[in-house]
Amino acid sequence: MDLASVDTKEMEQLILQLEEPKFRGKQLYEWIHKKCASDFDDMSNVPKKLKEKLINNGYTFQVPKILEYQESKIDGTRKYLFELYDHQVVESVLMKYKHGNSVCISSQVGCKMGCRFCASTLDGWLRNLLPGEMLEQIYQIQKHTGERVSNVVVMGTGEPMDNYDNLIKFIRLLTDENGLHISQRNITVSTCGIVPKMMDLAEEKLQITLALSLHASSQKEREELMPIAKTYEIHQVLDACRHYFDVTGRRVSFEYSLVAGVNDHEEDAQRLADLIGHMNCHVNLIPVNPIKERNFKQPNRENILKFQNKLENNGINVTIRREMGRDIDGACGQLRKKYMER
Repeated sequence: MDLASVDTKEMEQLILQLEEPKFRGKQLYEWIHKKCASDFDDMSNVPKKLKEKLINNGYTFQVPKILEYQESKIDGTRKYLFELYDHQVVESVLMKYKHGNSVCISSQVGCKMGCRFCASTLDGWLRNLLPGEMLEQIYQIQKHTGERVSNVVVMGTGEPMDNYDNLIKFIRLLTDENGLHISQRNITVSTCGIVPKMMDLAEEKLQITLALSLHASSQKEREELMPIAKTYEIHQVLDACRHYFDVTGRRVSFEYSLVAGVNDHEEDAQRLADLIGHMNCHVNLIPVNPIKERNFKQPNRENILKFQNKLENNGINVTIRREMGRDIDGACGQLRKKYMER
């Protein structure tokens, strides 16, 4: 069992089963989630006998190893490549803003969704990450930088809703007052639109932000970019977003990657405004980050601003995502892909 994936109550129960005092459970939990211990040897006030019992009973916690990292000379963004216990690799990004440090983490090794503009999916899906493996990406970045992380985005490699149970456990551990205690409002979870899991997430009644990777203004266009659209039609997905807002009161964020000549026309902007104009939402326009396996290109600045203005004239909140880490392998899946090829 991965101890980093265990909550406080489970940890205390585990300790009692090993015939040790209950308070040892809280000690262990704090060593993993507050002090970000690297291994049992770091736990100076935990008896050697208990450590041996844990190891002998198959309890462990796996700290990923930083294989490499890149730092942008432009804005200080850092891209990390982590090696997991089974030698699989995942990547995370640290982004520095005035309001604090934000980390974008991976939820799976690879991805099975097949979105055409994304490097994460090119080598397919291998396995889900445990809650502890998601948390440890944040912990290790904090240790490496010596700075606290205040915002977390589950928008790296993988589809979080395809790893739903581990995702929910991760969120509860991340927001636990005995751990990092990050506010739910500072957590964003992205999905390409797995409708049943979006509905389930609403019923969890969390105060996190749901971000939908929309990327198109029509069903036909969305199917060409995102295979998942053939399973869940665009209006179904938008209905799930409305349900999420109705249940949680949290406005939904729409991610829209602008691809030159594909989905960046004025009629695309108007269709998008007609689709979501009556929703409490926010649109994040993302000039596509080109990858060598696809011939997608960014629109020019003038077209991006025209698209933004069209939406704003229809009363929609819009931002153009600030491009970070452009002088490094900043796009989702790029650093892992390059490493795997080597």
